[in-house]
Amino acid sequence: MSEPYYKDDLVTLFHGDCLEVAEWLTADVLVTDPPYGMGYYSGRRKDDDRIAGDQSLGIRDAAIALWDSRPALVFGTWKRPRPANVRQLIVWDKRGGAGFSGDLNMPWADITEEIYVLGNGWVGGRVPAIYSIPTLPSMNRPDHPTPKPVTLMGHLIEKCPPGTIADPFAGSGATLIAARNAGRQSIGVELEERYCELIAKRLSQQAFDFGSLEDEVRASGWANV
Repeated sequence: MSEPYYKDDLVTLFHGDCLEVAEWLTADVLVTDPPYGMGYYSGRRKDDDRIAGDQSLGIRDAAIALWDSRPALVFGTWKRPRPANVRQLIVWDKRGGAGFSGDLNMPWADITEEIYVLGNGWVGGRVPAIYSIPTLPSMNRPDHPTPKPVTLMGHLIEKCPPGTIADPFAGSGATLIAARNAGRQSIGVELEERYCELIAKRLSQQAFDFGSLEDEVRASGWANV
């Protein structure tokens, strides 16, 4: 059994490779933003501003295979093949967020990401399968190249079946923070120690909550969602 990097009453975080750290597989629902083979590099930050394991879909597909057929929400992109057995597609509309991504030679900017729904047991009333939640200005982001809004993760967790949430690609910690905000147990794994440190700091201080910052962004009129 691995030793947690961080632990409180609701959150357990491990530092390591999720294909080797097995504790996350004891959870009930998977909510994660894995590397999906984009070789991500923003070009706007540090030389080491890259996503570990993002050279192929191998680590994503291996983790999903370990998870098997249990309920899962997995982020992705139309530019890469979707996982097998996707039951529904959710769209994250980032319109109004901090800049746009995609091919700068094209006249259209990418403003969406895909979220794949796998497995059964989802709860709550029916809502449109699109969430219009902006990304934040870079000055307000945690020190991670692709952080997800806690508000977005909270909406996704609202629809999850009961039980513990797993995020084997914990990144900036948004899933773990949103799960804790909802009073749910969660287990995270993060390969890079610098991001484990970031997550532990955010969880310890609860000083940087994307939800409150998004409300401020909307109130200022900066985002139109």
